[in-house]
Amino acid sequence: MAYLLMFVTLLHLITLAILFIATMEKSWWVWEGMGNSDLWYNCRFDNFTGTWLCASSKESEWLQAGQVLMVLSVVFSSVSFLVFLGQLFTMSKGGLFYFTGLCQVFAGLAAFSAALIYTLHNKEILQDSRELTSGRFGYCFILAWVCVPLLLCSGVIYIHLRKKE
Repeated sequence: MAYLLMFVTLLHLITLAILFIATMEKSWWVWEGMGNSDLWYNCRFDNFTGTWLCASSKESEWLQAGQVLMVLSVVFSSVSFLVFLGQLFTMSKGGLFYFTGLCQVFAGLAAFSAALIYTLHNKEILQDSRELTSGRFGYCFILAWVCVPLLLCSGVIYIHLRKKE
């Protein structure tokens, strides 16, 4: 039981860290050596000064939906971890971690929705940016997709996890 508890806690913390990185870092869309874009900023590299110049992304409904869903996913996963710690010390023997599991599943569904929106509507989200054919999805976009099954699996594990003394 102790190993399962350590595994679930470690999985939750790793997933939360990956989710936070995917939400905050600047690499959802990358143009090789020229710039990148994320949920918050469009950045380009200025060869003359050797610095990155960043500006806020143009607001679109799809971008705002992606932003809200990724932040909501981080919040759900954080609340889930705090509730898990509280339940771990206060729940009676034999209790199930339903609320923790449901929060984790909701975090996974929110991250899934945000990544799917960015996948299907990247032309609208990056509308006034550079040519899309010369770019590709960045590592934060991939991290967001990696978080989806991890969040869903940990949510299912929490729902089936029973507290033992």
